[in-house]
Amino acid sequence: MRDFDIIVYGATGFTGRLVAEYLSQQGVTRWAMAGRSRTKLEEVRDLIGAPADTPLVVADADDPASLKAMAESTQVVLTTVGPYQLYGAPLIAACVAAGTAYVDLCGEPAWMRHMIDAHHAEAQRTGARIVFSCGFDSIPFDLGVLTLQECARAKYGMPAPRVKGRVRAMKGGFSGGTAASLKATLAAAARDPSIVGLLASPFALTPGFSGPHQPTGMLPEFDATLNTWVAPFIMAAINTKNVHRTNYLLGHRYGTDFVYDEMMVAGLGDMGKAAAEAIAKLNPLAGDKGPKPGEGPSKEERDSGHYDLLFVGLMPDGARFDAVVTGDRDPGYGSTSKMIAETARCLIETEGAGGIWTPGALLGTGLRDRLQDKAGLTFTAG
Repeated sequence: MRDFDIIVYGATGFTGRLVAEYLSQQGVTRWAMAGRSRTKLEEVRDLIGAPADTPLVVADADDPASLKAMAESTQVVLTTVGPYQLYGAPLIAACVAAGTAYVDLCGEPAWMRHMIDAHHAEAQRTGARIVFSCGFDSIPFDLGVLTLQECARAKYGMPAPRVKGRVRAMKGGFSGGTAASLKATLAAAARDPSIVGLLASPFALTPGFSGPHQPTGMLPEFDATLNTWVAPFIMAAINTKNVHRTNYLLGHRYGTDFVYDEMMVAGLGDMGKAAAEAIAKLNPLAGDKGPKPGEGPSKEERDSGHYDLLFVGLMPDGARFDAVVTGDRDPGYGSTSKMIAETARCLIETEGAGGIWTPGALLGTGLRDRLQDKAGLTFTAG
């Protein structure tokens, strides 16, 4: 029996601290906080009001022996230490070797594909369940499409070949870690042009499979289905790839002809058009605005945040039906910290084969039910 169920690696960072605080408040036992500095871990433990005897584990991405020891001591490593393309590969290798489950907040598709190519087969052999993208990117979208397709099968006996994901409302920004990851990805693409192809392909995470042409979602447009203007959504570049990987891992339960895109609802008429065009020109990475890695919004700001996501299924005969996903905290921090914590807890309680997974493909409806019960998300369809 291993010493711990969950180790939160990166607990001294902003999001890692929120995860540790959440687990402590939930009364979770057999968990530990991990990071590079014992002194900082002690400070955070006291700051969040965790019990004084909460175990602390010193581990460093530059020290493979410490990562190996950490991976071998726990059932699940929950890591918030990004950008993952800079700090994540040694930990993936350690968890795969140890047969240890792993969850992260990765939104870096080129690195994820490299990890799939390097470790998926070995993870299948050792039983390590590696689950990427366990925050706002991409759980609400991954499970939103899963919920919609469940409804399609129940109502029509077949999946919807066309699904539109639309962000109807969102209060709260992206995390500093997300911005750092996007910048690291762009820098990597500048050094290695092959990464550009992975970033551009909707099927970058489905090795050996390419489906039909997918909408790019890169330009504002009038969405006739919703009778409104829509604009590009920055997280679509990772979310759509994860949705296609879920379909791929589930044996194409959504069909091999499945078409999916994500955009933001901008509004009606001329004002909606102007808003969509303004959103399309906005560069969220420009300048120094927004939180840096390790920083984030206040508790009041996190608690007042929310999001509302619409998924529209279109059947070949023209029938339409919807699914809706909502979250009760800001997407980048408050909701994300709860989602990844509950994903880790779900892994402990759920059996599954080793490999590199998406939350939807590995944990599916069990995770969805857990997030509704504990993490402030709602999923409705009809």
